[in-house]
Amino acid sequence: MHKSIILIFVAGLLLTTCQPKERHLLIETELGNMEVLLYNSTPKHRDNMIKLVEEGYYDGLLFHRIIKDFMIQGGDPDSRNASPQQMLGQGGPGYQIDAEIGALHFKGALSAARMADQVNPQRKSSGSQFFIVQGYKVQDQELDRWESEKGIKYTPEQRKLYREVGGYPFLDNDYTVFGEVVEGLEVIDKIATVQVGQADRPVKDLTMKISLL
Repeated sequence: MHKSIILIFVAGLLLTTCQPKERHLLIETELGNMEVLLYNSTPKHRDNMIKLVEEGYYDGLLFHRIIKDFMIQGGDPDSRNASPQQMLGQGGPGYQIDAEIGALHFKGALSAARMADQVNPQRKSSGSQFFIVQGYKVQDQELDRWESEKGIKYTPEQRKLYREVGGYPFLDNDYTVFGEVVEGLEVIDKIATVQVGQADRPVKDLTMKISLL
């Protein structure tokens, strides 16, 4: 084999072996299961999620905030065995994660919750709380608006996804999306229709269990 061909082959082999493998999660609920791909493009969020899942951190926590046509949120450790009147949404592991903003909020996007810009100008993410986007089908006129207001340029493929699958572009460039649901999009819709009460908390507790695949 010619030396240059060998070098190309070795370089390609090294590039392949250096790529981090894809990691997937299984989120189990009584309304169905969702398989989630974690993005290698957001390594801080990916590694933190893997660590917490390996510790069993999420098992028994609630989807404590659900807003139809927007998102389903969970990951607050205070939600484990929480009383019906308990206000949720402020808990976490005691640290934040540096923002890794880039991916868009299509339906099924796994995005990190965070404190508002007024107290969190760096847009750091909660150490454990996340939400999964349900959203709605977005028309081009709205995407034109966000392009103008946020300085985003959506590709034709991204516009098609927003039109045909849906999402919540209002959050683009503001929150870190670090994964996506690759199986079980219909489960998001089921969860999003549950009856909610004060602070958008489900009237009937909806617990989760998360494991690595």
